[in-house]
Amino acid sequence: MITLQNLQATEAFAIVIGEVAKASDNLILTGDLGAGKTTLTKGIAKGLEIKQTIKSPTYTIIREYPNGRLPLYHMDVYRIETGAWDLGLDEYFEGDGLCVIEWGKQLEDAVPLDYLELIIEKDSDDENKRQVVLQAFGKQAEDFKKRIEKRWEL
Repeated sequence: MITLQNLQATEAFAIVIGEVAKASDNLILTGDLGAGKTTLTKGIAKGLEIKQTIKSPTYTIIREYPNGRLPLYHMDVYRIETGAWDLGLDEYFEGDGLCVIEWGKQLEDAVPLDYLELIIEKDSDDENKRQVVLQAFGKQAEDFKKRIEKRWEL
């Protein structure tokens, strides 16, 4: 478990994720409303050297940011109840960029075959503090997790 003491630490952690990401890495962000999923994505975009403003794709499902070290595909699948397979998201999962999927567990059997889940929990005593757990599902995700942990320990 990783403790992020404040918003600055959360952003720094997210930047590391963007810096170590490789093409076709998939990151599922899990956490309650207000846990910091979009804030993390903004930091990841900085780590990917993306200069565009990152907006939540709540109503569009996906926003593409192609102008960084790697493309960023930011998805919010909170509102998807059925038909996830029909969206063609698997093309993104196996593509040339990093997929960051908010509420990814909503995809159920349409989740990527290989992904890293980042579980964010708010601290009950400090609204700016977060506890983060990284859980890998697959070899590529395990490698992604190791790259993040190695860089974060420096």
